[in-house]
Amino acid sequence: MIRVLLVHDSCLLRSALAALIEAEPDMEVTTTSWCDARGRVRATRPHVCVVDTDCPGSGRATRRGELGRISSEISGKDGRCELLVLADAERPGPLRRAHEARALGYIDRNAPPARLLDGIRRVANKERFIDDSLGYGFLQAARMPLTERELSVLSLAAEGASIPEIARSLHLSNGTIRNYMAAITRKTGARNRVDAIRISQGEGWV
Repeated sequence: MIRVLLVHDSCLLRSALAALIEAEPDMEVTTTSWCDARGRVRATRPHVCVVDTDCPGSGRATRRGELGRISSEISGKDGRCELLVLADAERPGPLRRAHEARALGYIDRNAPPARLLDGIRRVANKERFIDDSLGYGFLQAARMPLTERELSVLSLAAEGASIPEIARSLHLSNGTIRNYMAAITRKTGARNRVDAIRISQGEGWV
């Protein structure tokens, strides 16, 4: 039996995906929101952790490194659990974060339901599974000039957070955040912080 942990902050979509997975005779599923994900990983010891990188709560969670921390939780001593992400080819930023979190499977969010079930089985068997439709997104992710930390800073800035607020959120100093913002502006070829946000949102980085 494949134990699946489904992480999603939309109750309606989480329930629909859980019903799809639970209907399979070789799978059992537990669901959770992003804020409770790490605790549920420890409690349920799943074989596959399925996360949606673009659901309402995932953006802020991944900006704070939660995807990486979940990855650390599921990479336990027995090495039995793997990470499978639902992603969007037009959003290379979340794809980049998922890759850095060592996800083994990548499913297009617009793929037919059978693709998700196939991906879960493949990833449970330690096989890499990547939807062909995500190829362009990975290409764009590889070309992104910003580091994971710079993406986190810029994403919070795009939400309207001030330098002190970003610093508190990421447990860094105000000066460090200013240095990151200067590097972001330079790397994106932007005129200022607002322009850097505009460019990055247009490219699907944040």
